[in-house]
Amino acid sequence: MAASKGKPADQAELFSASTAKEIQDILWKAADKLRGSIDAAQYKEFVLGLIFLKYVSDAFEERRTELAKELAEDGISEEQIGDFLEDRDEYTGAHVFWVPETARWSWIATHAKAQGVGKLLDEAMDAIMRENASLTGVLPKIFNQDRVDQKRLGELVDLISDARFGGSGDKPAQDLLGEVYEYFLGNFARAEGKRGGEFYTPSSVVRLIVEILEPYEGRVYDPACGSGGMFVQAAKFIEAHRGRGHKADISVYGQELNERTWRLAKMNLAIHGIDGNLAARWGDTFADDKHADLKADFVMANPPFNIKDWARDETDPRWKYGVPPKNNANYAWLQHMISKLGERGTAGIVLANGSMSSQSSGEGEIRQALIEADLVACMVALPPQLFRTTQISACLWFLSRDKSPQGARRLDDRRGEILFIDARAMGKMVDRTERIFSESDLGEIADTYHAWRGTASARRTGLTYANVSGFCYSANLEKVREHGYVLTPGRYVGAVKVEEEDAESVTKRINELTKELYELFEKSTKLENLVREQLGKIYV
Repeated sequence: MAASKGKPADQAELFSASTAKEIQDILWKAADKLRGSIDAAQYKEFVLGLIFLKYVSDAFEERRTELAKELAEDGISEEQIGDFLEDRDEYTGAHVFWVPETARWSWIATHAKAQGVGKLLDEAMDAIMRENASLTGVLPKIFNQDRVDQKRLGELVDLISDARFGGSGDKPAQDLLGEVYEYFLGNFARAEGKRGGEFYTPSSVVRLIVEILEPYEGRVYDPACGSGGMFVQAAKFIEAHRGRGHKADISVYGQELNERTWRLAKMNLAIHGIDGNLAARWGDTFADDKHADLKADFVMANPPFNIKDWARDETDPRWKYGVPPKNNANYAWLQHMISKLGERGTAGIVLANGSMSSQSSGEGEIRQALIEADLVACMVALPPQLFRTTQISACLWFLSRDKSPQGARRLDDRRGEILFIDARAMGKMVDRTERIFSESDLGEIADTYHAWRGTASARRTGLTYANVSGFCYSANLEKVREHGYVLTPGRYVGAVKVEEEDAESVTKRINELTKELYELFEKSTKLENLVREQLGKIYV
């Protein structure tokens, strides 16, 4: 695309963009130009820090405009309005970060060329952290460095300034900036390959967990929270089903081992308007549990698979069902999450497929103990290639403290039963290496669980549960014992039922195939004769 007169090509392209997706793509390409001049380990923080700064500034300006309108309608004079507009309590009381004047995006964009964009950005990050205690130590101050290409950084700031974040339908600018943040997180995960899995869980997997658990209200916990995707999706679920005003019906608790990822999570929650407790610092969940006394209503997690080097203490009270082996933390994660469940808590956990059947180092005995304690509610076998960042096949464990009807909730009594769902044939490939669940896939799996459990959502839509050959099966504990406590869904759901064809249809199909075969024989004979003829000409 040719550049408009007086504007760089990226800006000209941005002005012609009409959708949020196009804006995201253009910003990604522009940000990617900076990659070579920034430490690879800092690149995510660098770009996402800019988006976060734009978010807090936009939210501040939006509140400022709203406040000015309210004051004018109340008959307040312009002079008095000016004083009120600089009252930080008017912003923090509305859950908006206080942004000092020199940290506002408009100030930075205006003064960048004269004072140096990198210097202004570092000073802005410092000022915002100083004025907002919850952001202390979170924002990156890495822009004013010799190796950072300041010209390209200035161009990126201009692009973010020009992006029409408020111009797509009814979505406010904050929502669109949140989408941009998520888009960048996903692209970073793809670009980093295996390392990207440390902070990012594919959105369709997160959505499946959330759709099944239905976390409408209560305490939500993730002990390996990465960049906070589980929490963001839980908030979106509530908004979709009960409206924006109910997002505060959940309390969010998380922990993350990696310092940089912890910073990304803090920014991600803030940019989506989620008040979360991710602890004052990052830390190892096994060695330093930041939420030791927490009892959660919902636990949702994608912990790192098959960790061989973890902080194992054989005397840890969390190992109620058996001490996990030192060379694999899968059953340590399971038992840690069980220890966090309230009396009616439920959990959805992504783990490697080996966790369903492993017999090594005592894992089989721990799994047996979990099953006999009636803690396992549902097992879902996932299709391959959902995780671009790893080739390890994965599954979902759904745990429940209480599978009884639970009184007024009027759930179906599923004590002594486990639902098995085989979703390996579901999903669609979006490119050669990545698969996603479609909306219908997500609906079918979640509806099957809800129908089995007899949830309110299932009753509203008239869903009833039935075993489906090749897809789902509700097994009692005796059946699971017969299978040696192996929880692989394929062992229980059976083969896909194939509809029988009538004799006439079978005969017709055989005749068609026979005719096709004879035609192929004739072509083969003609080709053979032609080859012989040509060879004969060569050797005569």
